[in-house]
Amino acid sequence: MALVSEFLGQLTLSYGGGHEVELKYPTVVPARDFDPARDAARIETAVKTKGVDEQTIIDILTRRSYEQRREIAFEYERMAKKDMITALKGALSGSLEALVLGLMKSTAQYDASELKTSMKGLGTDEETLIEIVCSRTTDEMLEIKRVYKELFKKDLEKDVAGDTSGAFAKLLLALVQTKRDEPSNVIDYEKIDDDARSLYEAGVKRKGTDVATWITIMSQRSVPHLQKVFERYKSYSPYDMKESIRKEVKGDLEKSFLTLVECFQNKQLYFANRLSEAMKTKGAKEKVVTRIMVSRCEVDLMKVRTEFKRQHHKSLYQTIAEHTKGDYQKALLSLCGGDD
Repeated sequence: MALVSEFLGQLTLSYGGGHEVELKYPTVVPARDFDPARDAARIETAVKTKGVDEQTIIDILTRRSYEQRREIAFEYERMAKKDMITALKGALSGSLEALVLGLMKSTAQYDASELKTSMKGLGTDEETLIEIVCSRTTDEMLEIKRVYKELFKKDLEKDVAGDTSGAFAKLLLALVQTKRDEPSNVIDYEKIDDDARSLYEAGVKRKGTDVATWITIMSQRSVPHLQKVFERYKSYSPYDMKESIRKEVKGDLEKSFLTLVECFQNKQLYFANRLSEAMKTKGAKEKVVTRIMVSRCEVDLMKVRTEFKRQHHKSLYQTIAEHTKGDYQKALLSLCGGDD
C-alpha cells in the first residue's frame, strides 16, 4: 500500500484558469527529510574540492524539486556570501553545466531561455522553436510568455515575428497567441465533420495548399476536438493527416504541423521519439537530450519513459547509459529516475 500511496502522492494536478487539466507524471519529486542548509553546505564543499566533486552536485540537484533547489540557492548565498549559480558555473563545464544550470530555472523560465537562445544572433534554431512552441499547453504558453517578458523585457510574439517568416511565422504566432478553445464536455459532431472536411479541401483536394485554414483549425481548436477531427479526416482523404502534411508542405512548416499532430495524438510519445532520434546520432545531440530531460522531469518524464520502452523496446535508462558518458550520463540517469 505504501507504494501506491506514494505514487498517488506524486501525481499532481495542474489547474489553470479553466484550461485543460493535465495530470503530471514527474520523475523528479520533492525530496523527503529536506534540509536546504545541509544541501547548501555539501554543495559548497563539492565546489571547493580540488577537481570538483561533481557526484555530490548531481546527487543533490537532480533529486530535489525546483522549489527545493531554490531554497538551497537561498541558503547557499546566506552561508557562502556568494551566488550559487555563479559558483556552479565556475565549477562545471560542458553538457553537465548546461544541465545543472537548466535545473536552477523553473520549467517556464527554462523554456523561455531556450526560446530566447534559439532566436539569438545570426540564424535561428528552428528545431528548438518548433519543439517548444508546438508542444506546450495553453497554460504553459501563457506562463512562458509572462516569464519571457519578465526576463528579457521583450514580447515573445515580437521576437518570433522578427525571427521567422512566411507561413511558418504565421503558424508559430497563432500558437503563441494562445487562442485555443477550452475542451468541452459536449462533443460537437457537426463541427468535427466541418473541420475534417475543411482540412481536406484546403489541402489534398485542391492544387496548392490553403495553409491559413490549416493554421486556424490547428491553433484554435481544443486538443480532444482535434483528435476526433483527425479520425474523421480519414473518411474524406485517402491519406491520414500526417501523410497529407508531408505531401502538402515542406521545410519548417512541415516539421511544425507534424509536431502539432504528434503532440495532439500522444505528446509523451513525441518526446520519446525525439530522445531516441537525438541519441541515435554519433555523439548524441546533447542539447536536445538535455532540453527534454530538464524540461519534462517535473512534468511528464515518467510517462515519456513508458512510451519510450513501448515504442523502442528498450528502456530510456539503458539508451542513455549506452549513448552518453561521464558525469553528464550520471546526471541524465538520475533525472530519468530509474530503469523500466
